[in-house]
Amino acid sequence: MHHSNTIGRALAVTARALALSAAIPLAASAATSYYKWEAVELPASSGASCGNGTPYRFFVNRTPFSSKTVVIFEGGGACWAQNSCQGKGGILTASNPNGVPASYMSDINLAVFGLVTPFSSRIHPLQSVQTQSWNIVYAPYCTGDVHTGNKVAIYSDADATKPLTYYHRGGVNGEKMAEWLGKNLARPDNLLVTGFSAGGAGATANYGWLRLALNPKKSALLADAGPLFNVNRNDTPQQSPSVLLHNKIRAAWGLDGPEGLVTKLLTRYPDAGTADNLGSLNTGLSKIFPQDRLGFAVFQQDGIYSAFSYTDFYPEIAATPSGAQRDALLNAKWRQDIANWLPQLQSRSNIGYYIPYSRDLLKAHCLTIATFGGTAIKEANLKNVGAFVDNLIDGTGTPIRSFETQRNTQNTPLGPLDSLLQPVYEILGL
Repeated sequence: MHHSNTIGRALAVTARALALSAAIPLAASAATSYYKWEAVELPASSGASCGNGTPYRFFVNRTPFSSKTVVIFEGGGACWAQNSCQGKGGILTASNPNGVPASYMSDINLAVFGLVTPFSSRIHPLQSVQTQSWNIVYAPYCTGDVHTGNKVAIYSDADATKPLTYYHRGGVNGEKMAEWLGKNLARPDNLLVTGFSAGGAGATANYGWLRLALNPKKSALLADAGPLFNVNRNDTPQQSPSVLLHNKIRAAWGLDGPEGLVTKLLTRYPDAGTADNLGSLNTGLSKIFPQDRLGFAVFQQDGIYSAFSYTDFYPEIAATPSGAQRDALLNAKWRQDIANWLPQLQSRSNIGYYIPYSRDLLKAHCLTIATFGGTAIKEANLKNVGAFVDNLIDGTGTPIRSFETQRNTQNTPLGPLDSLLQPVYEILGL
């Protein structure tokens, strides 16, 4: 990748934007802050909150020069037990267990510098993407439920003398954020809803609320490495390896409850799918919004989401020490779930997918964190996932559907900055 060219283009765009900003009449700029992160705190009366009961906050970075908006759902781990909901136990456990402070986008973290994903940055040292000139909305993750839950749980499995009250309110947060955006942002010419890891599942689950509230002229979804696989509730683990995970989170996060996400989506959108298959939302959204472009991206060798999906549910995997043998067991189940998923995605003409083999960053988890480097599918002449992003946003012609068969383990070299950041991402589990 040509990092210097990328940085140069980004600086030039920003310089032009700042020059134009200086020419805006004072009255026009006084009411709204541009190129700054505005913290929006949802009131407790809305039902929104982080897992520890503190207020849920999301962040808006506006520009006066675009009527387009990108919404990014943050990734991280998930939980259904006392220690993991407190962030104890490694990278698969709950993120931001202490909540989201108002200073979240100005504190020293990867989100601040846009390094967690190029979508959250106006100037990115590793990757340019067209949404960097749009209005940007960043939805942090602090509920341990892949942005889908609506249940107050009490966990005492680790210490019965100190039970933990935990608010799985991710689905409520997404819905209430969408309502606020619909009232406070102009109707977008283009809307892109995206997310990585847990945020990929969250982007899919909350797409309908955002689409309804913002009513964009053109809209697309990009769910990165957070797939809702095609799994029926009554499947056996031999048929659908993710069935044990899906049925666990239904109960743990209240998805099927009277105010749960599944119930609310089907009430609002009866054609959104079936309550017996969480993955039916993929094709359900394509039916409800036939003019929209819906895209799903994963690596075939994802070693993080597969660990989350299967380790707790298959004793033979949990009993195998970390390493190549465990990775092989995880990957066999991951590939089976992908194989069950592809025919579902192929059944709808406005759904695309991008599934390269692997890359040497964070165990091939997520295609859009840090950089698009290492995500090429050479056999299809696609230099990286950016081509897929642009195809989704453009919304014309045939959606890209690409599954790498040549199995290149490092099809596009990571740049020196990418390699330098890799241990940071490993530590943070992003």
